[in-house]
Amino acid sequence: MEEIVLDARNLLCPLPVIRTQNTVKLLAKGDHLRVLCTDPGAAHDIPAWCRINGHHVVELIQRDDEIAIVVRVGATAPA
Repeated sequence: MEEIVLDARNLLCPLPVIRTQNTVKLLAKGDHLRVLCTDPGAAHDIPAWCRINGHHVVELIQRDDEIAIVVRVGATAPA
């Protein structure tokens, strides 16, 4: 299992979700992607995208103006 960090800070909707989607395509099932963002909408949008696409939010932490979302890559990732 690998953990990759995606810095999506200072990007506005829909870019954090698009960058998350593009990065997940490069990862294997079971890998973790830590997405760092500052767009408050990402706290809702990324988990919703995960539910639709078969991924799992392991952790969502909001501190001050920064959000960290850890996604476990699921079934739609390459084998």
